[in-house]
Amino acid sequence: MKRNIKNPLLLSLCAIITLNNHLHSEEKLEQIFIYENKLFNTTEGTNSYTTGSMNTSTKLDLSIKDTPQSVSVVTTQELKDKNITTNQKLLEEIPGITLNRVDESISPTSRGFAIDYFKIDGMTQYGFSSSSDLDLAMFDRIEIVRGANGLTTGSGNPAISLNYIRKHANSKEFKGDLTLSAGSWDNYLSMIDVSSALNEKGNIRGRIIVKHQEEDSFMNKYEKEKNLLYGIIDVDLTDTTYFSVGGSFEKLDKNGVAWGGLPAFDINNNRIDFNRSQSVTEDWTYTNTQTTSFFTNVEQYITDKISLNANYSFANKEKESKLLWFMGQLDTTDGSGMSAKAYEGESRVSDESFDLNSKIPFTIANLDQEFILGYSYNKYATLKNKVAYLNDWDEISIPNFYNYYIEEIYPKNSEIIYRPLNHTTQTAFYINQKISLLENLKLILGARLSKYTLINEDPRYKSRTFRDELTPYAGIVYNINEQHSIYVSYTDIFQPQSQRDINDNYLDPIVGKNYETGIKGEYFDGKLNSSFSLFKILQDNVAESIDGVYIPGTSTQAYRAAKGVESKGFDFILAGNITDKLNIKYGISNFSAENAQGEKYSTKSSRTTSNLFTTYKIGDFKIGAGLNYKSRFYTGEGKSLIEQKSYILTNALLAYDVDKNSKIQLNINNIFDKKYYEGIGSDGMIYGAPRNGFLTYKYIF
Repeated sequence: MKRNIKNPLLLSLCAIITLNNHLHSEEKLEQIFIYENKLFNTTEGTNSYTTGSMNTSTKLDLSIKDTPQSVSVVTTQELKDKNITTNQKLLEEIPGITLNRVDESISPTSRGFAIDYFKIDGMTQYGFSSSSDLDLAMFDRIEIVRGANGLTTGSGNPAISLNYIRKHANSKEFKGDLTLSAGSWDNYLSMIDVSSALNEKGNIRGRIIVKHQEEDSFMNKYEKEKNLLYGIIDVDLTDTTYFSVGGSFEKLDKNGVAWGGLPAFDINNNRIDFNRSQSVTEDWTYTNTQTTSFFTNVEQYITDKISLNANYSFANKEKESKLLWFMGQLDTTDGSGMSAKAYEGESRVSDESFDLNSKIPFTIANLDQEFILGYSYNKYATLKNKVAYLNDWDEISIPNFYNYYIEEIYPKNSEIIYRPLNHTTQTAFYINQKISLLENLKLILGARLSKYTLINEDPRYKSRTFRDELTPYAGIVYNINEQHSIYVSYTDIFQPQSQRDINDNYLDPIVGKNYETGIKGEYFDGKLNSSFSLFKILQDNVAESIDGVYIPGTSTQAYRAAKGVESKGFDFILAGNITDKLNIKYGISNFSAENAQGEKYSTKSSRTTSNLFTTYKIGDFKIGAGLNYKSRFYTGEGKSLIEQKSYILTNALLAYDVDKNSKIQLNINNIFDKKYYEGIGSDGMIYGAPRNGFLTYKYIF
C-alpha cells in the first residue's frame, strides 16, 4: 500500500518558505534567550504531576488540551513520590500497559499490541531494551502518546509511544543533591547529582549524575548491580544559538537470572501454587548489559521566530548471558520430572539517529500559525549475535525440583553459531502544521514520507526496501471555553513484515490506523489536566497464509494481505495539582481486541488497567497513597486454561522535610502482600513482588 505525495510535499515546502519570507522580510532579528525558553517545559523543581506543553505527538509545542490525541506525562515529582527509578517500574505505573513478564525481562503491550520502540529526546530507538531496564535518574520526564505515533516515529506498532526527555544543566550556580537509600532484600542505592556554571558568565553549564545500586530479590539466587554515569554540557553560544552535548554509560549485571518461569501444571495437569521465592535458575547464570550513549543538539534562531534545530544521538548496546531453560512436568510428591538445558550468548547492536527541522511560526489575521519542516534518519544495526547451546543442548536431569543444584556448564563439543547480521535504515521527510482557523478552532495537519531498507546477511531472506510510505496526521481541536476542548483525529503507523506472496515479493507493510475522539480539560491556570478519549485501531495488510500454496520452486509458504486486528476502547486521565498541597494522578484504560476471524486477541494483556496516586502536604510532612488495578488476563482454554484474576495493589508514601537541606521518604509497595502473577504460560509463571519497602535520605546542597 503505497501513497506517493512527492510532488505535493515539495510544492508545500516551497509555498511555506515563500510565504514565510514575505511575512518576515522586513522584520529585525530581536534578542532571544533560548535558555529561558527551554526551561518552560522542564518539570524538575515544579512539584507538579503535569506539564505546560508536549511535542511527542507532532513536534509542535502544544498544551495537553490542544493535542488531538490521548497524551500524558510522568514528571520528575511523580517519579520521586512513587520511587520509580527504572523503566520496568515505570511501565507498571502507566494505565494501558501490561508488562507480560517473561522472566527478568518483559514483553510489554498496550491496546493489545507489542511496544516495539521508544524514544529519547524524540529520537526513535528500536529493540525495546527490556533486559537492560533503562535507569530513569537522567530523565526529567516521560511524555506518553497512546496509539499510533507514526508521524514522528517511522515504523512500529500502534501501541504507545514513550519519549524519555533528558535532564539538562539548567543551573547557573553550583548546586546538587546526595541520595542514599535502603530497601527490602538488601536493596542499597547511592547517587550524587551536581550542576554548575562552568564559566563566570554562566552561559556554559555542566551537570553530572553518578549512581550505584546493589539489590537482591524475593526470588532465590537472584541479585543485580547497576552503575550509571551521565553527563551533559549546555552552552548559550549567543542569545540566538544554543548547543548541548552529553553522554551516558549504564551497566547492569544480573546473577541468578531466570530464563522462562515456573511450570503452571503438574504431572496430573493440576495447577501448582509455589512459594514466591522458588526460582528456575542457578547462581552462576547471568545476564550482563551495558549501554553507551552520545548525543548532541543545536538550536539556531534565524529570525526572532524561525528556528533551525539539529539533533544527533548514538547508542551502543551490548549483552552477554549464560542461562538455564527449565522444562518438563513436575511431580509435586517428590519433585521429579523436570530437566534443564543451557545456553550462552553475546550480542551487540547500535542505534543511530539524526533529525533536522525548522520551526516556522507566523500570524494570519492575528491568528497564530506554525509549520515544521524536517528530515530524519535512523539506523538500527545488529553488530554481533553469537550463541552456543551448551553440551549440544543435552537435557540436564533434575532429581528434585524443590532442592537442586546444577554445576556450572561450559561448552563441550557444542557448535558456536554466529547468527546472520542485519541492519535497518529509515529516512523520512515530514511536515507538520498548526492552522488556526478561528481563535477557538485549530487544525493540525501532518505527513511523513518514509523510506525503509532492511539489509540481511541471512540467505533465506532477501533484503528489502519500501519507498514512499506515507504516514498522514489530521486532527481538529475546538475550544468550547477556556477550560474545555473537544477533538477528533486520525493517524497511522506502518510495520514492515517478512512474509512473501506467491510471486516471491515481500508484502507491503502492515498499516495500523488510529481513529480517536475525546474531550479535554485544563483547570487552575493549567495546573490540572483531564482527558477522556475513545479510540479505534484497525490493522490493514496483515500477512495471511494461503493454505496449500507455496512460492514456486520452493517449500516456502505463500501469503496474501488481509485485514488484521481491531482494537477499540477508552482512556481517562486526571493529573496535576488540585491545590498547592494536593497532587493527584489517576488514569484508567480499557480496550477490546479481536482478529479478523472474530477471536479475542492478546488475552495475556489486561483489558482494563487503572492507577491512582495522590499526595497531600501537611507542614513538613507529605503523605501519599496509591492503588494499581489490573483486570483478568489469561491464555489457553479448557483444562489448559491459565489465568490471573483481577487484582489491586496498594502503595503508600510518607515523607518528612527535616530542614531545608535534608529530606526523608518511606515508600511501601503492595501493603497487603497480594500474591499475583506478572507473567503466565505453561512454563512461564512469574510472580510479582511481595510487600516491600524503601527508605530514602536526600541531602540538598
